[in-house]
Amino acid sequence: MIKRVTTPAGDPAWLVTDYDLVKTLLADRRLGRGHADPDNAPKYTDAVLLGKPHQATEEEENEQHAWMRRMLTPSFSARNMEALRPRVRHLVDGLLDDLVRQPQPADFHEAVSFPLPVLVICELLGVPYEDREKFRRWSEAVGTLNDPRKSQEGAAGLWAYMGELVERKKKEPGDDVITRLIEAAPPGQDETVASLSAGLLFAGHETTVVAIDRGVMLLSLNPVQWDALRADPGTVPDVVEEILRHPSPISVRSEDSGMPRYAMADIDIEGVHIPCGDLVLLGIAQANCDETRFPDPAAFVPRESNPHLAFGHGPRFCIGAPLARIELTELLTALVTRFETFGPAVDVAQLTPRAEQLVGGVAHLPVRWTVA
Repeated sequence: MIKRVTTPAGDPAWLVTDYDLVKTLLADRRLGRGHADPDNAPKYTDAVLLGKPHQATEEEENEQHAWMRRMLTPSFSARNMEALRPRVRHLVDGLLDDLVRQPQPADFHEAVSFPLPVLVICELLGVPYEDREKFRRWSEAVGTLNDPRKSQEGAAGLWAYMGELVERKKKEPGDDVITRLIEAAPPGQDETVASLSAGLLFAGHETTVVAIDRGVMLLSLNPVQWDALRADPGTVPDVVEEILRHPSPISVRSEDSGMPRYAMADIDIEGVHIPCGDLVLLGIAQANCDETRFPDPAAFVPRESNPHLAFGHGPRFCIGAPLARIELTELLTALVTRFETFGPAVDVAQLTPRAEQLVGGVAHLPVRWTVA
């Protein structure tokens, strides 16, 4: 279905919710983040991140995206990500060791969900882990939906930090993604490398933090699945895919929301004409609950076929998908093998959603457990 909606910023947009249509448009190169007149384009939110488009034609947008993929693909290949699995497993074990030393209930969000993806992405990119509270503050500010000034200040802080880090790595290169980006980029592209690195840092931890918390909540609400995983941890990958597909049990997002993209050319689809320059919201969450593709979509069950769109589709498929899957799989495997019971210490409905954040999630996740 394609319908007209109003964005949180008050501007008109097209919302697409059917699975097949969303999948088709995700792969359509005529949709992107570019716009011929970004200052007068419809806005999704007042936040810096995804709030408005940048200046680019269709050709420029696709050339820029192709260049970015060429730069990143070697570092984020499935083989290279798989080589990180032992390190991720080690980090998981260390964080859970620290967790069980705490009195119950303990905040799983602070003890595990946040530090695990941050540790991994910091090591991968070459970002000092000791700076995590700085970029955590900036990242949360960037993704704030209801305070444009805060969002802009967060973006400025994060981009300036990455610019300084790029300069340091030019003098003291390391075995990391940012160094490899510097070496691969043409001369005079330091600002582009810094911007790209800032985006990787944000995306590399924020969305995975949310997915980890969501998985713990969903398993607590579905104890049959927890028991099945403890009996057969080999089914963890299937449950990970269902966690990625399934909406959060405390979601506060409007049903009229979606991933913002701009038509960089006229698009005719399913009898609807979308003029060049219009804002299109790709309802990935709604598509992942399309009952024509996912029978009984509200159920949280491992599925024989689970072609969800959580990581997108086509040329813009999330480059970090293999890493996110490894982190979720290793953590969930450790939970079901180390603990007999594990879950929130309060009713899920009592948890505080981060309603003001673009990526959503919860502010805290107090948990209790019994060791197996």
